[in-house]
Amino acid sequence: MSYLDALSVHAPRLWEGMLVTIQLTLISGVLAFVVSVVLGLMAGSPRKLLRIPARIIIEFFRGTSLIVQLVWLYYVLPLFGPSLDAFAVGIFALTINYGAYGAEAVRASLTSVPKGQWEATVALSMSWPHKIRRIIFPQAWALMIPSLTNLWVHLLKGSSIVYIIGLSEFTFELIQLNRTTDWFFALAVVGLIGYFLFALLLTQLMRLIEARAKHRLGQGPSLKEILSPAPKISVTPADDVPAGGAR
Repeated sequence: MSYLDALSVHAPRLWEGMLVTIQLTLISGVLAFVVSVVLGLMAGSPRKLLRIPARIIIEFFRGTSLIVQLVWLYYVLPLFGPSLDAFAVGIFALTINYGAYGAEAVRASLTSVPKGQWEATVALSMSWPHKIRRIIFPQAWALMIPSLTNLWVHLLKGSSIVYIIGLSEFTFELIQLNRTTDWFFALAVVGLIGYFLFALLLTQLMRLIEARAKHRLGQGPSLKEILSPAPKISVTPADDVPAGGAR
């Protein structure tokens, strides 16, 4: 069987696997962002009651392998309680693992906000939630997006590991395709192109979000200007010329 024949036969299953990968990436990415913000704010809080538990959670899930977490959630945890299906386990493991990494990006972005902004909130006697929501977080949001973009792309690639718990995602279907072709075609061609295109879409989406966040802070063009097919032309004022056009 030729490469193209094998690809046409496995195309429906590859598409189903890609849909599972897309669902894992998008759902886990959104949930991981929520976890990142919560843990990042807790880790940056002046209160030890919030900061210490957040640091323990972050270091634990950053310091243990995603594979080990998947095995514990899918095979070991059911021994002590109700079991979850493979998709739910994949979502949960990706969320807490990458949420812990993202929490550091959130915390670092909060500390990167200029010191004068923090001092201004103190001078205005703002409470911690109020100053974070109105002053600090909008500025930190624009700073953390590049790091969160990298993590989201890593999450996309990391989602391929969930095939070890029997989830038929894109990598699992690529392995099935490999049985009828060879390693080069199934993984180095089909897999490379598939993951690259999805990662490219995610990156472009996050760049648009970053541009919008910066524009709201008065930095850079708006989304309308970026997406406009006509380039924005800056007009430079002409030198003062006496009437008649001659000096």
